[in-house]
Parts: sequence; structure tokens; C-alpha cells
Amino acid sequence: MKNNIIFLVGIMILSSMAGIVYANHSWGGYHWARTSNPLSLQIGDAVNTAAWDASLNLASQDWNLSSVLDTKIALSTINPKICKPTNGRIEVCNSKYGRNGWLGIAQFWITGGEHIAQGVVKLNDTYFNTAKYNKPEWRNLVMCQEIGHTFGLDHQDENFSNSNLGTCMDYTNDPSTNQHPNQHDYEQLELIYSHFDSVNTSVSLAPSINARNVDVADRSEWGKEVRRDSKGNSSIYRRNLGNNEEVFTFVVWAD
Repeated sequence: MKNNIIFLVGIMILSSMAGIVYANHSWGGYHWARTSNPLSLQIGDAVNTAAWDASLNLASQDWNLSSVLDTKIALSTINPKICKPTNGRIEVCNSKYGRNGWLGIAQFWITGGEHIAQGVVKLNDTYFNTAKYNKPEWRNLVMCQEIGHTFGLDHQDENFSNSNLGTCMDYTNDPSTNQHPNQHDYEQLELIYSHFDSVNTSVSLAPSINARNVDVADRSEWGKEVRRDSKGNSSIYRRNLGNNEEVFTFVVWAD
């Protein structure tokens, strides 16, 4: 009887520890500065197909289930081929960016050492127009994941071949059950946005950020490799821009 109790207690402790690790997928604690919750943030719609519009709308609705986020899709007039960032919001673009290996990219710019000031998501139709990726489930996963990065979230898991976690922040070879955030994503967002700041970076911004854009078409501008995925591909890059400013690039590679 005593051994059974010890065994059950051990299982409960391990489960509790697993839950803590499982939910800890902030990327360096970076976040949009704001003076209250929920964070009101515009997502610029620079996508140009009905399929991408559907994925963008779904991602916005899904992330808005978080108690600390209030995203609103707004018309964007930027050139999607360039997808230049805009201070205080996220721009989402699709285009035929070429056979450069990447399926999707998320970038966000840091000001003041910890606050996100702008972000972009780029979706590569060179691959999404192929038979393998031209499917709603792949579009939904990549759209959801890349937008999630621009809030300050990291991946929950980077093993492509293990069981799906039921979140778009999980690497997978089968996107069917990984098209939306899960409860751990929402819990992590609550941790990231649990404190308030003296400014709103979606309103009050450092003007120097726009003068320091990074050309996503040129991998040499992404900065230093931070981490590789389970397939050995570089998945995160970091570039120091000086003046306490940085840009991070998250990459989803095509097979």
C-alpha cells in the first residue's frame, strides 16, 4: 500500500513538472509593451488570395481567445513581395518568394531591450502552390504559428515525427491536428503579459526601428543562428541592430 502511494505521488509530481515545462515556451520574455490588457494590436492584411484570407481570419479569431490579446485585421497597402514592416503592428504577406527553402517566416523587432515594436509574417507561395502544401491545414498551421511568434511565443516542440501536441506552435509532418493554439499557448501568453508597462509599443514607438529594416530575401541579413530544428535546419536567427534594438527571424522550412 505504501509503495502504491509513493508511486502515485511520484506520478503526480512528474505530471505537474511536465505541465510547467510544457507551458513554458516564451521567446526570451519579449512582448509588446502596453498599459493594460488585452493588448490591442492591428494585423495588416497584405495577403492576396481567398485561401490566405481564410487562414488569416482564422488565426486572428483563434489568438483572440486569449484573455490578453485583442487583434484586429486591418487593410494593408504595403507591397507583399517586399513586406516592409510597419511600426506598431504586424504585417502579413504572401507572394512567390522563390525556391529559397523556406515555407514561412516570422520576424519581430525589439526596442528598449525587451519590447516588440513591429512584426512581419511572410508566406511563400512558391511552395504553397505545390501539391504537398496547397492545403488548408498547412496554410492554417503556418499562419497560426508565425503570427504566434510575433506575440513573443516560441515553439512548444521541435520534433517533426513525434505525436502532435494539438497546437500550431508544434513542429509536425502532419498538420491535421496542429492548426490552432491550445490551452498551453494561452497560459503562456498570460504569463508573458502578466505585467504592465509605461508605454504602448503599438502606439508609442522608437522611430529608429523603421530605418533598420532587414531584407528577408537575403539570409545573410538575418544575423546569427540561434537554434536548429530536429532536422538540422536553422530555425531561429538573431541580429543586433545596435541602440538596444534587435530583430529575430523564425523560419519554417519546406521539405
